[in-house]
Amino acid sequence: MEKLQNGKGVLQGGETVKSDRLLSVLLLLQARGRVTERELAERLEVSQRTIHRDLEALSASRVPVVALRGSQGGWELDKDWRTQVPGLDESELRALLMAQPRVVGHSRLAAAAESALNKVMAALPAPMREQAAVMRERLHVDPTTWWETGEDLSMLSVVQDAVARERQLAFDYVRADGQRSARTVDPLGLVAKGTSWYLVARAPGGLRTFRVSRMTGAAALASGFDRPPKFDLAQYWARATAELEGKRKRFSVTLALAPGAAQMLTTRCPMSPVELSASAGPVPEGWLTVRAEFDDEAFARFVVLGLGRRAQAIEPADFRRSIHEEARQVAAQASRSPEKNSSATA
Repeated sequence: MEKLQNGKGVLQGGETVKSDRLLSVLLLLQARGRVTERELAERLEVSQRTIHRDLEALSASRVPVVALRGSQGGWELDKDWRTQVPGLDESELRALLMAQPRVVGHSRLAAAAESALNKVMAALPAPMREQAAVMRERLHVDPTTWWETGEDLSMLSVVQDAVARERQLAFDYVRADGQRSARTVDPLGLVAKGTSWYLVARAPGGLRTFRVSRMTGAAALASGFDRPPKFDLAQYWARATAELEGKRKRFSVTLALAPGAAQMLTTRCPMSPVELSASAGPVPEGWLTVRAEFDDEAFARFVVLGLGRRAQAIEPADFRRSIHEEARQVAAQASRSPEKNSSATA
């Protein structure tokens, strides 16, 4: 990769500015428009003084970067200037293909993303294009799960359009408790979490998050809105999810688990090893004792009963007794099964 030069190499204050960081600054300016030195410094994890030197070096190299003063100031590139992005290396190409369109899991989005990916592939040099074709033959991503998630994404394209064009969005919404309401919001961004999509929007009561699969009758309106100047979607999502986790009530259970059961449980809930007091009584040799965190008691009971003889409930005592009682009822019901009743009648 060639370094940007001003005849003798890019130098500022006796220090050679690395070409990869200069290119990163250029790409950020080109992608985001006006950017402050602080934002560039945080994104590239260097000091603001280093960024300032980089920007001055770019200017000295005849790259048209302009400093704008004032509260809304920053740095930006001339609108007619563009830099050529260097070609993908092998690791970047592999990562791009690993995130290929089939992972989107929605037919309309997958078709558009497949078309975009094909254009990227067509622009690659011949040797790398052949390499990409070989990689794609050896990679398949199945976006579906073994169980139906029930996600209805029929409104996603409408929501995406409203977000992209900054148009107000009207829709009917069904909350988790079944309550229905009509909403009109300012759509600020979309978040994909697993196979679920969420809209982050400004509502009359403040910022809200809506699950796209619970929307019906969505329509982008003609009226636009003023986007909050300092809104950061990633930061909002991280803060909102952290607050949700903090408010969520967990049901903690102490369990003794056979080794295979412990491995199965790791996919169902968070758990950590725990030592039992002497009063808890003995557990089978080789078993693990853990503290498991479930969303609620009903789900905890479902999981523990499903593990059968491979799990023992230890604490809390009420939960242990409820497990024993339900197991007793299941055994009693099995003893009255139709097969036994029919053989007795015969």
